[in-house]
Amino acid sequence: MTGRLDRWEQLLERQMAAVPYVLLATSTVLSLLTDGRSWVMLGLAALAAAWIWLVPRGAVYVAGLVVLIGALCTQGMWFAGFFGFTGFLHSWQYLKGKWRFAAVTATAAISVATYNGGLPDPTPSGILAYLFFTGAIVAGVSLFSFVGEITAERSDERKRMVAQLEEALRENAGLHAQLLVQAREAGVLDERQRMAAEIHDTLAQGLTGIITQLQAAQRAEDWRRHVDNAVRLARESLAEARRSVHAVGPGQLEAAPLPEALRDVVTQWGELNGVRADFATTGTVRPMHPEVEETLLRTAQEALANAAKHAGASRVGLTLSYMEDVVTLDVRDDGVGFDPERVRDGGGFGLTSMRKRVSRLAGTLEIESEPGAGTAISASVPAVARG
Repeated sequence: MTGRLDRWEQLLERQMAAVPYVLLATSTVLSLLTDGRSWVMLGLAALAAAWIWLVPRGAVYVAGLVVLIGALCTQGMWFAGFFGFTGFLHSWQYLKGKWRFAAVTATAAISVATYNGGLPDPTPSGILAYLFFTGAIVAGVSLFSFVGEITAERSDERKRMVAQLEEALRENAGLHAQLLVQAREAGVLDERQRMAAEIHDTLAQGLTGIITQLQAAQRAEDWRRHVDNAVRLARESLAEARRSVHAVGPGQLEAAPLPEALRDVVTQWGELNGVRADFATTGTVRPMHPEVEETLLRTAQEALANAAKHAGASRVGLTLSYMEDVVTLDVRDDGVGFDPERVRDGGGFGLTSMRKRVSRLAGTLEIESEPGAGTAISASVPAVARG
């Protein structure tokens, strides 16, 4: 659409440039047909054509054009009817302010005098009639020229707006491309972080348990039980790793609701580590969003893994609390504890992973501990119901 309008504007400009020559030629032909051949008229017409073609546009050009129009009007009234329009057009186009009105008035005065057959009679009525027609022509030309000028300015403004819009579209295209690149990079980073967390929660914890069982088998007489536990851990870790690769939730949550899955995790952990582990549930149990349940299950697994590796506890307790707007998981042990200031800004990968999981759901993770007094971890997430 814009290209078609541009072509039309270019065509109109070429036509407007040809208008003075067409009007001059029309006036000359009509004068030859009605008044006969006049070498003076032909010479003046040729001079006018050369003047329009060669003289740079400006005040000198318009002044000479008005003089030539006056001279040609003395050779025939057709020049006032046709070629005089060039004086109106170019006076308004190439002059500014009061000078354009002066040139338009001079052209109008020449045209009216030509139509009247000369200057008006020196009578009030003749002079008033002459001034009236001259003023009417000046007013009409000024009005239509002013409207055309406004239209041209509007057209230029639209061109500028179109150019600005095209520039904005080009900038938006560049920004869109940058956003796509950033989105891909963010997606890759999120997937890497997810895989790192899943590997830590499945393979790393599973391998730690396997190593613990194999070490226990070396020292115990009933080594077969520890080896069987290690084999079971290896199979479970392998299954969880496969599920993680395919971004599938934990297998425990597919086989049972969250409270039962946590109870099984706590029971197996207690048996493997020879530590008393208790589990309790408070509040009204109800199905939560899968991501909420997975976050709480992984947090429990990580807390138990940390208790097994670092706490040296003789008793561990987990409490799952269903409240109106949040679900809270509390993990407590009576182990050696630690200084929370050392892990306030992150800690190991396990604590960092727990924080990120809980924060992703707009939840909170609080850790209370001191050397020799055990550890308490509390994870609280919004109670977003399933479905």
